[in-house]
Amino acid sequence: MANELTISGRIVSVLPLQTGTSKSGHSWQKQEYILDTGGQYPKKVCFSLFGDSITKFPLQVGQDVTVSIDIESREWNNKWYTEVRAWNVTYASQQPQLQAQPPVAQPVPPQPQPAPQPQATGELPF
Repeated sequence: MANELTISGRIVSVLPLQTGTSKSGHSWQKQEYILDTGGQYPKKVCFSLFGDSITKFPLQVGQDVTVSIDIESREWNNKWYTEVRAWNVTYASQQPQLQAQPPVAQPVPPQPQPAPQPQATGELPF
């Protein structure tokens, strides 16, 4: 039975998009991100999104996220390489405004003028 692993933090870097072609001739793309876990003992973790997940979960520097991950190690030439692959991203409820817009001043509506009061002489105002 596999455990679901998640990691939370803020995206601090987006690395360049990597693309290529597999041995079977299929094109692939991989995007790596650096997540800072924050807290008293912050850690930086590099994780990756593959293929359609890159557009499914658009990420930018400054976003707070929780990432569901799989960790896998592979051996190549007697060296071991570990990869952290994300398969789901949950965005924090309050995202920083990445491109803050200045507030737009709203025009103040004119105040209604009071209706003229009839004169004490008994004359009508029209």
